[in-house]
Amino acid sequence: GTAGVDGGGRSLDCRSFWKAGASETPSAPIREFHDALETGDFDRARVHPKFLHTNATSHKWAFGAISELLDNAVDEICNGATFIKVDKSTNTKDNSPMLVFQDDGGGMDPEGVRQCMSLGFSTKKSKTTIGQYGNGFKTSTMRLGADAIVFTRAIRENNVTLSIGLLSYTFLRRTMKDDIVVPMLDFVVQDGQIAPLVYGSQGDWDSSLKIILDWSPFSSKEELLQQFEDMDSHGTKVLIYNLWMNDDGLLELDFDDDDEDILLRDQGQNSGASTKVQKEIIQQHISHRLRFSLRAYSSILYLKKFENFQIILRGKPVEQINIANELKFKKVVTYKPQVAYDSQVVSVRVDIGFAKEAPVLGIFGINVYHKNRLIMPFWKVLQEASSRGRSVIGVLEANFIEPAHDKQDFERTPLFIRLETKLKQIIVDYWKEKCHLIGYQPIDPKLRSQYKAALKDSGGPGVKIRHEASTAQKTGGHLSNLLPQTYDDEAAFRLTANRGRPQHYYI
Repeated sequence: GTAGVDGGGRSLDCRSFWKAGASETPSAPIREFHDALETGDFDRARVHPKFLHTNATSHKWAFGAISELLDNAVDEICNGATFIKVDKSTNTKDNSPMLVFQDDGGGMDPEGVRQCMSLGFSTKKSKTTIGQYGNGFKTSTMRLGADAIVFTRAIRENNVTLSIGLLSYTFLRRTMKDDIVVPMLDFVVQDGQIAPLVYGSQGDWDSSLKIILDWSPFSSKEELLQQFEDMDSHGTKVLIYNLWMNDDGLLELDFDDDDEDILLRDQGQNSGASTKVQKEIIQQHISHRLRFSLRAYSSILYLKKFENFQIILRGKPVEQINIANELKFKKVVTYKPQVAYDSQVVSVRVDIGFAKEAPVLGIFGINVYHKNRLIMPFWKVLQEASSRGRSVIGVLEANFIEPAHDKQDFERTPLFIRLETKLKQIIVDYWKEKCHLIGYQPIDPKLRSQYKAALKDSGGPGVKIRHEASTAQKTGGHLSNLLPQTYDDEAAFRLTANRGRPQHYYI
């Protein structure tokens, strides 16, 4: 579970991501190495290395960082990509685990890889591509581990090039760099032979090779080139190493508990259920598992199923799930947001229904996608304290609003606030129309007023409202409007099909 440190000291003193922004003090030999490197003409972003870490803190959640790298591969579908592999490998220098991403997209030529590894550059602003800000690669790799090395193979105008780039926070901090230095190597394939492709001087090329061999998991040029052997004619491989640890010194990512998954170690598996049966049902539900299981999260990450593309997690393809297809008593509602006076009319489809496990499973929320990508899973538009809306799940693709930079939320613009208001209305209307199908029933208005008044006087839920059974309305000879003495959501778990017993009510 823990990662070791090799004899050369090629890792940071602090291996916790949230503490790694503090200063590192390099050893004397590394100071000398730092001085010797200053003459090299490497690719520079002209910002301090600490910015790499600061920029990556936008990813509060490690899976949010992983999803950025999945997005990069999905954006390559138009260039022929058919898969993205996510797996674990081993750094042979210190026997620590590495996180590997490999796709068979178009790859990057020498210019492209320099754009990828510089800061704030993006060529992907379009109506269909997911990545827009140009910082996704840097922030995501840095959030997952201190160091990343990229191998990419491309064909441009019949020229086959191989490029290697090292983005190493460890190297930058331990050598006391004042700006970001990204050593890169390029090769050209001619007549089946691989030869160095030198853009500056041979001395610069040799210096880049030395840095990469000293600070990467590889010890020779031959080992570096071996990384291209399992690639087809084009594609990209990213190795992230010196993975971050939690405060207990354990890797944040857990590779050991499930050979076919990558788990988040510190995401509490408390489901909030009150009985063993509830707990078992909830722990198996996608809304719970997505918080700590990469296989679960990636299964709903994209709204539309891929036709010729797969996410392959630890050797096994991820089975995509469309949440809308998992609902019962489903209804489709059309929402037409007022985007702008001079823009085309936007029509948004909202699929809404009950979880198939309802009413036993009280999970609820709206899954909001943007350009096919999940941004907000199971967003609790209504408050949890009310039974109204219980087990109601919705799905929509909101391309008319912009996500935040980490793609885990939306900017709270007037458009977003109007969407939130509309969704509340849709949920309430659906609940009123359909709640009886899962055993709920609206309370008589008089009893609702009594409940609210008593709740206000008592200052909280759980109040007992006394009334005589003889005053309750009778339906078919059975008491059907008895208000439970203690009004809470646990009533749903005591639901019975026996018509002689009370149904369940909401306020």
